[in-house]
Amino acid sequence: MSKLKDLTGQKFGKLTVIERAENDRRGNTQWLCRCECGNIKIVLGYQLTSGKTRSCGCLVGRAGIHHKTKTRLFNIWQNMKQRCNDVNSENYKSYGARGIRVCKEWQEKFENFENWAVANSYNNNLTIDRIDVNDDYYPENCRWVDMKTQQQNRTNNRLITINNEIKCLAEWCRIYHISPNGVWVRTQKGIDIVTAIITPSRLRRKRYNG
Repeated sequence: MSKLKDLTGQKFGKLTVIERAENDRRGNTQWLCRCECGNIKIVLGYQLTSGKTRSCGCLVGRAGIHHKTKTRLFNIWQNMKQRCNDVNSENYKSYGARGIRVCKEWQEKFENFENWAVANSYNNNLTIDRIDVNDDYYPENCRWVDMKTQQQNRTNNRLITINNEIKCLAEWCRIYHISPNGVWVRTQKGIDIVTAIITPSRLRRKRYNG
């Protein structure tokens, strides 16, 4: 078996290879590449070396999307891919390093993401949110929410230590009979999260003390 040629640092058209990516389902070698336009794209090795793929897709139909590159939705798309694909992104450790990926449909074409966003009530006051924060970005696992809802979704999966036990917030809330929203409201007032969880509310004291 011939030794795999390291393409790291090499340039193919507008693409510069960043590092080796996971093989595709058929076992073909893939490489993580950065395009001159700023996009990150995973490309099959033979497509790079054969010249079949020379950009992230921006060379095809650029006139059709250039007017969208400065829109908020386009930036959301770019940032979503960057935190999942770019090892140099400050957010990569919370996404790509944890195995979070962008589905192929969205990864390769902005228009696919845009069509989904419009069909699912996107507006400039909402942010993209994964329903299961441990799963990938794909249509069935994503929604548009306001910042408060997104923060609660993140907080529900935050691991917290109380009395040397580690549990996620949702589980601690069930134990201490408080809603995640109640904890969120308390933390917004400057109360640390452990105190926010374990301190009984007035209603709770009344309920459990008779």
